[in-house]
Amino acid sequence: MAETLNLTVSLRGTREVRSNYQLFRLTGLLDAFSEPTFRKVLGKYVEEGPKHIILDLSQIDFVDSSGIGALVHLKKQAETNGGTSQIVTNARVTQTVKTVNLEQYLGLRPTVEAALENIQAS
Repeated sequence: MAETLNLTVSLRGTREVRSNYQLFRLTGLLDAFSEPTFRKVLGKYVEEGPKHIILDLSQIDFVDSSGIGALVHLKKQAETNGGTSQIVTNARVTQTVKTVNLEQYLGLRPTVEAALENIQAS
């Protein structure tokens, strides 16, 4: 069952917890306004576990450099806790991430299913 996340008026989402991963489905804007709340709320969940993180950003309308920075921070936090972080993306998010040459580092995936396969393979 999905739990609603209290983020901002421009960024909404849910969290689903499974045995070895957490799935966050986000909609709206991941920008300078929503980034501090995103970092705080998701960072707390990364600390709690499970250690593997999937961020479904396929419904995100916009991401800016602050949002990219938050994604990098979340990935580092997951890895520090012994986990992984993968991002399910859409064309808009992918283009922004490619602009800063981080598509390989952030582990972009086309679907949640592809991200799950990658967790099971690790």
